[in-house]
Amino acid sequence: MPNPPLHNDPLPFITLPNWVKAATVCGFNIQPIFDRLGVQTDLIHLEDATIRQPQLDAVMSACVAASRQHHFPFMLGETFAFDYLPDIATFLSTSPTLRDAARVFDWVRQLINPMIDVRIDEQGETAQLILQAPGDAPPNIVAVYFIEALFASIVRFGRMLNAEVERYGRLDFRYPAPVHAAAYEHYFRMPVLFSQRANALQLPRSYLDRPLEGGFPALHGQAEVRVEQRLARLNRSSGLVAAVEAVFEAEPGLLGQGIERLAQRLEMNPRTLQRHLLRQDEQFAQLQARVRYRMALNYLEQAELDLETISERLGFSDRRSFTRAFTRWSGVSPSRYRGRR
Repeated sequence: MPNPPLHNDPLPFITLPNWVKAATVCGFNIQPIFDRLGVQTDLIHLEDATIRQPQLDAVMSACVAASRQHHFPFMLGETFAFDYLPDIATFLSTSPTLRDAARVFDWVRQLINPMIDVRIDEQGETAQLILQAPGDAPPNIVAVYFIEALFASIVRFGRMLNAEVERYGRLDFRYPAPVHAAAYEHYFRMPVLFSQRANALQLPRSYLDRPLEGGFPALHGQAEVRVEQRLARLNRSSGLVAAVEAVFEAEPGLLGQGIERLAQRLEMNPRTLQRHLLRQDEQFAQLQARVRYRMALNYLEQAELDLETISERLGFSDRRSFTRAFTRWSGVSPSRYRGRR
């Protein structure tokens, strides 16, 4: 995780079980730390668990101090698993190439932690998995711990997909060598450089498209559909976008009546509404489609609703229009999706 400005919004804490597992490996019980710092540990509602950045920083510092057997951030990354997101785990393990597997980072940012932003950069014969970090200031020691954990996880999954990653890879870090720098090459088993331009895993560019032994196209495609369906169910928008989504969900009939009718309902000029949406990197058609897809998934779980009724509720002109749209969004027809339940 980069060293961001203080994040006042709650962060998802779906990774809570991984922290417990890493603490066990490091030889201490994390419960007293959670209790002392007021961390909620409700596994029944894990998908809704949140934590604020200062609290998360305090937990990390306490875990590093409590660990006696290993460096805690390395173990947090090493023991990380998508136990609670099995579709992502399946997508990753059945990826045909490393380039395709890298799509997981977009999902991680949306489902696990919005502060994790990893991108592929390709220059000449070299490819880099870069952790985007805002600003030029070096991260503080707590932020360094999160970066260590993230790259421990990246390298672990990289080894799982292609054993030659550590043979040909190199790790660059933006910050100066920490006091425990000697542990880096021993743990990562590849060259490590500090005070570099970016936090990045460097690989030969050709490795991005080399076929992986675990490639399984059928399962890979199915896992992708299921992850996209999960994302469609998210409703973490804010401001005007959240207001528009709330109006659509309360009055689904507006979904088929265009931006002019929506603007009227919000007591706004259509051009003003369009302009404000664009400022939030949103377009009306994309927002409309996202809400329709999320609501369609919910309606399809209700066996008493036939496809004609669902089509009408979502503002489609007929069932065929709904079927075409849903197939475009999910890769399967509404009937086939419903038959999988």
